[in-house]
Amino acid sequence: MKKYKNIKQYLLRIALNLFLLSVFVIHINVTDPYVDPDQQKTLLERMDHYLFFLHRLENYLYDARVRMDIVQEKDPRIVIVDIDEKSLQAEGHWPWSRDKLALLLDNLFDKYHAQVVGFDVVFAEADESSGLNVLNNLAQHELKNSADYREQLGRLQKQLDYDALFAESIARHPVILGIYFNQNADKDSFIKSGVLPRPVFSTDDLQGAMSRIPVASGYNANLKIFQTQALDGGLFNNWPDVDGITRRVPLFYEYEGRYYKSLSLAMAQQVLGADTLKPLTSTDPTGRYINLEEVQLGSRTIPVDGNGMVLVPYRGKRGSYPYVSATDVLHGHIITGLLRNAIVLVGTTTPGLSDLRPVPVGENFPGVEIHANLIAGILDQRIKSKPAYMQGAEFIVLLVLGLPFAIFLPILAPLWEITVTIFLLATAVGFNIYLWETEGLVLSLATTLVMLSSVFLLNMSYGFFIEGRRKKQITNLFGQYVPRELVNEMALDPKSYTQEAENREMTVLFSDVRGFTTISEGLNPKALSNLMNEFLTPLTQIIHHHHGTIDKYMGDAIMAFWGAPVPDADHARHAVEAGLTMISKMHDLSKDFQERGLPELKIGVGINTGVMSVGNMGSEFRMAYTVLGDAVNLGSRLEGITKQYGVNIIVSDETRGRVPDYQFRKLDQVRVKGKHEPVSIYEPMGLKANISRDELDELELYELGLKYYLRQEWDAAEAAFQGLQTQYAPRKLYQIYLERLYYFRTNPPGETWDGIFTFTTK
Repeated sequence: MKKYKNIKQYLLRIALNLFLLSVFVIHINVTDPYVDPDQQKTLLERMDHYLFFLHRLENYLYDARVRMDIVQEKDPRIVIVDIDEKSLQAEGHWPWSRDKLALLLDNLFDKYHAQVVGFDVVFAEADESSGLNVLNNLAQHELKNSADYREQLGRLQKQLDYDALFAESIARHPVILGIYFNQNADKDSFIKSGVLPRPVFSTDDLQGAMSRIPVASGYNANLKIFQTQALDGGLFNNWPDVDGITRRVPLFYEYEGRYYKSLSLAMAQQVLGADTLKPLTSTDPTGRYINLEEVQLGSRTIPVDGNGMVLVPYRGKRGSYPYVSATDVLHGHIITGLLRNAIVLVGTTTPGLSDLRPVPVGENFPGVEIHANLIAGILDQRIKSKPAYMQGAEFIVLLVLGLPFAIFLPILAPLWEITVTIFLLATAVGFNIYLWETEGLVLSLATTLVMLSSVFLLNMSYGFFIEGRRKKQITNLFGQYVPRELVNEMALDPKSYTQEAENREMTVLFSDVRGFTTISEGLNPKALSNLMNEFLTPLTQIIHHHHGTIDKYMGDAIMAFWGAPVPDADHARHAVEAGLTMISKMHDLSKDFQERGLPELKIGVGINTGVMSVGNMGSEFRMAYTVLGDAVNLGSRLEGITKQYGVNIIVSDETRGRVPDYQFRKLDQVRVKGKHEPVSIYEPMGLKANISRDELDELELYELGLKYYLRQEWDAAEAAFQGLQTQYAPRKLYQIYLERLYYFRTNPPGETWDGIFTFTTK
């Protein structure tokens, strides 16, 4: 997790997240089904203007769930008699004469034993194709005195009255006729053509429910001769969404305070033999609104929305139900048994008759097959439900997922932000699919997904643009000095880091290649440059790895410090670890250099801890972020005297005291050039836990010899250092003390001697 040092930035990001969350909460509340319809329409229009894409995405996600449930097998219970191109070519253009339709019905029931037939067409005009009207007109005028003519006409009257023939066939069989309601505002929509079937209920039956069932201004119904003979009638109005796709259809229409059912509902009622058909309402938690939620059909309930719409349970793509050509029914060319006890819908798939429309499972979907899907859904009780309380469920899901997400996302690292976002998106989708598949409930998904994605993108964008800008500012200030990891940390709270000079306790490190001047004289400029790059790069990487800041390169020398610009409580430890690692790395590099014929390289490292002045220093022509002070100068002097003691690294007593778990060998107590106060200098040997027994024995003998030396017990000190030279690997340090012993034997330092060695050179 990110360590937010700047609480203002954290609170700002939370505020932005919560604002974004509130936008989506408002979007849900705007679509409250209990709000007054006129007011809701105004609010929806305003919301659609800004969040129209949410409705489109919701429709897309709904379609995806519908396609997820596609069944490959056809449903043989419902058969569609198709007035297709083949039928039109064989029987002529539509509308056909009613005697053909009478024959069609008779064959469906008497020959093929269909259970019920529904027409997805309206028979609103009389059939005059037989010429009976012309013959009757002749009998009344030109041939009114011809008794033979009137006698022959009387015998032909019944055969030529095609409407009567069709009506008689309807009367003999269970037939449901289709009707169409007009709802547009133009004057033609107020036309009333034909006779409506019986209404199913009235406004009083809604028991005060706030219904938004479509209200018709007119209708196109069947002739009275047909409707009075039919079992029932039902509407087949389409109701596409704003994108033109039919996902739901009206189960009812209101006309003059009475409600009429759909063709699908009428046919399902006939098949089920259900006498009961009534609306079921519910009251919202406030008790203020009554809402239409279901329709009771016998022992079944059909879920509807507040508009009396039902979601079409599409079985699959076009052709999910058996199709037969109407001309084949007329001429008896149907496979025996295909239509037995079948629910038959008569409709058309011919493009010229304009009954094709886009649906979630495909384009150019026949309207008659929409009825088939709805009938099957009612019979199987697999119609999805989206009751009013699902809006409350969406609100709860939005808050349960969104509120913690908005609050805690800003403190997460980018990888965790991505992981948590993916997890919450998967949780929202999984819960939604669970409700869809198991409970048959439709819970809106787009708002939740877009909310989570928006909050995630907002935070990522904030990090990319705002924090990226801060990081760039920090990089511009400190990028050439500190490693990338520290730049990232500093970018979290840039106000805490400036280049203004200040005093801090820090640790400084100096390293220098011994004898590099001599080495460089034997190399050409390009070879010299390549050689420096080859050792300066890994040494710099080591310093950065241990959180150090590069101050400057001085030829082959490096100056670095710890404790600025980022405070570091372990600055001394990190410097010592870096110095030892640099020496080890240089040893490995030297082996490689020698194998390539290059000179062997060794470095000396000096480290000191103390109060230093750090900041941007220089002139108006050139500035540099650097450290100054006596503590810095001492670090440089310590590096310079490493070769005097034959060691690779020397640290001061101040540094040693801050790294208690390291073992150190005291080298001497000295006054360096330019400094009056003496300092104790040490060589770090490594972690105490890693020091071997032999090393400890050697160190113990060395410290004993050093104690004799400071007491001016020359013989005992000489014995100790001679023993060290003999028993252990020779060290220049032991030789230095032996040489001093020889000198002090002949030149006694006196009783006031303090054991301090003064350097007169750097």
